[in-house]
Amino acid sequence: MRAPLTIAASLVFAFAFAGAIALEPRFIAPFSAAEPGAELPRGWEVLSVAHRKLPEFRLVRDAGETVLRVHAEAAVGSLGHSLSVEPGTAALSWRWKVDHVLDKARLGTREGDDFAARVYVSFDVPLETLSFTARAKIKLAQIIYGAHLPTAAICYVWDNRSPVGTSMWNPYTDRLRMVVLESGNARAGQWVVETRNLDADFQAAFGAQWGKPTPRITGVAVAADTDQTLETVTAWFGDLRIEARR
Repeated sequence: MRAPLTIAASLVFAFAFAGAIALEPRFIAPFSAAEPGAELPRGWEVLSVAHRKLPEFRLVRDAGETVLRVHAEAAVGSLGHSLSVEPGTAALSWRWKVDHVLDKARLGTREGDDFAARVYVSFDVPLETLSFTARAKIKLAQIIYGAHLPTAAICYVWDNRSPVGTSMWNPYTDRLRMVVLESGNARAGQWVVETRNLDADFQAAFGAQWGKPTPRITGVAVAADTDQTLETVTAWFGDLRIEARR
């Protein structure tokens, strides 16, 4: 049972509640429209891992704008938002900031699978298209967690040492592709803007298995996690947006 449990813990970040309804199919509720200290905007849901401490998710003011602060002390969990987006012309943009990177994290290892900041995107790959082994693991994890776990997801990370552009499978599952967008402390404490071509990123990660067209995007999630390394980190996220690809 250990393997399905760790797969579920890895994928639950990217999971958007099956019962959650996005305000609009392409709309991600903005943090900037809320007041600091208020409840999270409608559409965002805390996604926890069983028997693990959650990070603190809080709306705060930063340079005159409300943003999300995620503070993790030996904690794991994410904040997810459901979507229904055809990715052919879609780009995802956001800005993020970290106070520092993690000392003990090691990309590609189970014991070091922690990051100062993560952004997940989940895709609706039909379960029946996966191998028998992959289907069995995901179905068992769904039974254990009572949740709909994504069949494919990309995780964009702020790593501590790997070169920007590094891409590899998560050490627990080949249903989650890790992509390093920022690395090290050179830009710690600074807001950094990211924009990703989701169609191109999915094809680079899963195209050989799945082919075209890229399946529908079902959700996004943000996180900072330190349950493996037992470190403490704070990350901030500005609004996430689905935009027309240029």
